[in-house]
Amino acid sequence: MSRLEEIMTHLHLVRRMGQATGTDIVAAHRVGHLSQQDWADMIQFCRGCAWAMDCPKWLEENETISDAPKTCPNRVRFATVKARQLRDA
Repeated sequence: MSRLEEIMTHLHLVRRMGQATGTDIVAAHRVGHLSQQDWADMIQFCRGCAWAMDCPKWLEENETISDAPKTCPNRVRFATVKARQLRDA
């Protein structure tokens, strides 16, 4: 797998986890609540996650959840962004 393919895989996982948790990370980035660096950090943390290979199957089985699993290195970031979006709604 090329570096670009790996990054795209983890970008997809981050977006899927956002959807599963009800966190609109694309909208958060668009309105400035998630910086470009925050977005890049989330992908990088996902790339370094030992559990990432199991994540796609887990997401297929858990399409809607309240919080990212404890194993997710972006768990706190998803919760923070989601709380802000709920507060601003």
